[in-house]
Amino acid sequence: MPSFDTVCEPNLVEVKNAVENAAKEIGTRFDFKGTSAALELKDKEITLFGDAEFQLQQVEDILTAKLAKRNVDVRFLDKGDAQKIGGDKVKQVIKVRSGIESEASKKIQRLIKDSKLKVQAAIQGDAVRVTGAKRDDLQAAMALIRKDIADLPLSFNNFRD
Repeated sequence: MPSFDTVCEPNLVEVKNAVENAAKEIGTRFDFKGTSAALELKDKEITLFGDAEFQLQQVEDILTAKLAKRNVDVRFLDKGDAQKIGGDKVKQVIKVRSGIESEASKKIQRLIKDSKLKVQAAIQGDAVRVTGAKRDDLQAAMALIRKDIADLPLSFNNFRD
């Protein structure tokens, strides 16, 4: 029975490289000399540091440019609120999404069920497996998911015939 998995997995190596390149650029830029502007990556969290929220926005712009250059979708980033950390310094935590949350996977499952395609969707952990009798039905399901779930950077892997 043909099937495929719908997943939300960033390329963490490229994310790490983009963070390192952004940190290098922040260290060499003249407008950041003598400030606390920086960013660091721990596990799947990127922490931005700055003197003001305006500076945080500049650091975030540099990061998104480096991610885009490395073909990493910025929809993987889940931005938190800016927090004051003593003095006039601020920080912002950005989480890198990995895996489909249960609410989004239920939405995908409901979408496939309501589409009247001859395929079935099953939630398996942080992925959604779609099975069907024909490859054409599976490809139609892929197109439907891409069109209707635009806020998540979904990819399809493990395609079996």
